[in-house]
This record gives sequence, structure tokens and C-alpha cells, in this order.
Amino acid sequence: MPSAAFLSSPSRLDRVAIIVSGLCVVHCVASAMLLAMLSALGGLFVDPLVHEVGLAIAIALGAFGLGRGALQHGYLLPLSVGSLGLGVMAGALSLPHDAGLAHDGEALWTIIGVAILALGHDLNRRAAG
Repeated sequence: MPSAAFLSSPSRLDRVAIIVSGLCVVHCVASAMLLAMLSALGGLFVDPLVHEVGLAIAIALGAFGLGRGALQHGYLLPLSVGSLGLGVMAGALSLPHDAGLAHDGEALWTIIGVAILALGHDLNRRAAG
């Protein structure tokens, strides 16, 4: 568990959030590739609970990191961009979930949302300077 001193720096928290966003992209792409090769185990990787928990974590990190940054440096652009990314990710959960990137828009829209959210965290990190 990170120490309180680590979490007290918005820049460090944004870096952690960017890493988590990258892990989400890896998860989405790896899941699609693994499903194409190992369809028998596909249910484990595409369990909706994984995506719901991931979104909950992203919302918590986004609200804390981006909100705290906006309060500290006063710029709303990072918060706005990050919120858009979270919205795209949340919207992706409403799409049908099939196996593979080629078959469903959920994975594609999740990746787009994660990229937008990571951009918001990067803008927040830069604004905190």
C-alpha cells in the first residue's frame, strides 16, 4: 500500500493513474488476443465483473487525482478531459460484450476512454509542474 506521503503528491498519483490506464489497455488487448487463441478460457478474461471493478477503480483514482489537481493548480482542462475518458469507459460497459476486438465495440471504446483518461492525468501532472 502506498504511503500517505506518496499519495500527497498529485504528480505521483497521476503517474500511478497513467500506469493503471496502461495496464487497462494491456488487459483489453491481451484479452482479445488470448480469446482468439484460447476460447475455452475466454470466460475468465471477459467476466463483466472485471470491467465493472476496473471502472470503479478508474473512477476513484480519477476523482481523487484529477479533482485534487484541479483544486491545487486551478486548471479545469485536465479534469474535463479525464471526466470525458471516464464517461466513455462507463458508456462502453453498456455495449454488448462479445469475444475479441473485431466483434464488439466495448473493448474499442474502453481503450479509447482509457487513452483519454490517461491524457487527462498527464495534463494534470504537467499542470501541477
